[in-house]
Amino acid sequence: MVCRHTIGDVDVYDAVTSRHSVRDFLDRPVDHETLTRVLTAASRAPSGGNLQPWHVYVLSGARLAELKNRIAQRVSAGDRGDALEVATYPEPLGGPYRQRLYDFGRRRYGALGIDHDDQAARARVRAGNWDCFGATTALFCYLDRDMPPQWGDAGMYLQTVMLLLRAEGLHSCPQIAWAEYHRTVAQVIAPPPQRVLYCGMSIGYSNPAAQHPEMPRAALSETVTFL
Repeated sequence: MVCRHTIGDVDVYDAVTSRHSVRDFLDRPVDHETLTRVLTAASRAPSGGNLQPWHVYVLSGARLAELKNRIAQRVSAGDRGDALEVATYPEPLGGPYRQRLYDFGRRRYGALGIDHDDQAARARVRAGNWDCFGATTALFCYLDRDMPPQWGDAGMYLQTVMLLLRAEGLHSCPQIAWAEYHRTVAQVIAPPPQRVLYCGMSIGYSNPAAQHPEMPRAALSETVTFL
């Protein structure tokens, strides 16, 4: 029998299985008290040596609107973004990973009726990243440039945030795409120069009318070995 543990009224297993990347949010604000509660609890995420290397900025209201507008202007002008400070994926991407990435694109754009070779349509869909898919709150996670071994800590922290958001009835979408315009993000946030943008995260209330294609996970035998 599985031992169930709850966060408030949300079962932990349900929080994990119901978490998915939402790309269609309602235009509904997230109150500051809720975000404070989530981020306070998330600070308990594991961290090697208790370094807690994450530096988080939460934007909403006029500040987030300014960021969205600045990047929208760059995108509409045909600006392809900034040179990445950290590669998104290894080059070349081999093994099963390339196929999984291809399958993600096929499901994501196929659900919208967009052909694999329709680059213009795909670009228009991707541009939704920088509007937070309509979300009214965005979180940006930075790490100091000399802390690359601690990026795993940041991942555990962000997952903790996303599960706690589910406990609050909220959804999220972690977005490495924000790094493509990291200079504009820095202009609005003004982080210290030693920090590098890890990712952004849209936070809000999912549009119940939205369709989200299922993203399957690899079989346990592909990723886990019991010895």
